[in-house]
Amino acid sequence: MSPHRIVFANEKGGTGKSTTAVHVAIALAYQGAKVAAIDLDPRQRTLHRYLENRAETEKRRGITLPNARFDVFNGTTVAELDAMAQELGEGQDFLLFDTPGRDDDFARHAATTADTLVTPLNDSFVDFDLIGQVDAETFKVRRLSFYAELIWEARKKRAMATIRDQRREMDWVVVRNRTQHVEARNMRRLDGALTELSKRVGFRIANGLSERVIYRELFPSGLTLLDKGHLGELGTSHLVARQELRALLAGLNLPMPARPQAEMALAPEG
Repeated sequence: MSPHRIVFANEKGGTGKSTTAVHVAIALAYQGAKVAAIDLDPRQRTLHRYLENRAETEKRRGITLPNARFDVFNGTTVAELDAMAQELGEGQDFLLFDTPGRDDDFARHAATTADTLVTPLNDSFVDFDLIGQVDAETFKVRRLSFYAELIWEARKKRAMATIRDQRREMDWVVVRNRTQHVEARNMRRLDGALTELSKRVGFRIANGLSERVIYRELFPSGLTLLDKGHLGELGTSHLVARQELRALLAGLNLPMPARPQAEMALAPEG
């Protein structure tokens, strides 16, 4: 059985895509899943560096943490990417792809082959423009973006092949990150536009991660909000952020393997 492919894709940068990808990968590992991850941005390589920092922290502190197999793609052809995915994903439950914040042939290929496509968006019409354009007066959706049309066509082809090739249907989830900074009236307009567009192209909407300093602070160590025993004293904001992560993982509705969990990292705080 091939691994379930989760692709984190957004052609705009600064949406918390890599942060979301890392935390989902580690959350899955904490729940007993075997996880591999490919970073498709060889220039920034944020996901790769985060997991590399995590491995170095394990070695430096003499501890063992749930982690993922990981690599960065430096190839020049789609065939090379498929070969890396085949090799790295062998024996894994999940294979994650973190794509660059720009239009890219490899990112498109990964997105159209996803089982679960995760598109993080900041709650702004600048980011909404990635998937659709709205009328300046009514804020009603006027047309799909090129990206949304690309995914729409990929999902239609996947649906046709699902029965014939026994492939999974693609589940597209738009994740709303950093929502607390949005003014109330603008939030209502975004709610309406996202709901309208979701009905037209069939994506689901999930709440994501807020903008918090803790995510930037954790990067050098490669630790995540789930590494309770290694973070020191946690403040209220950290506990709220962990609750956001629990809600996000539930919203993705991923097929979990029946294996023992490393610890109850996603259990309610007690």
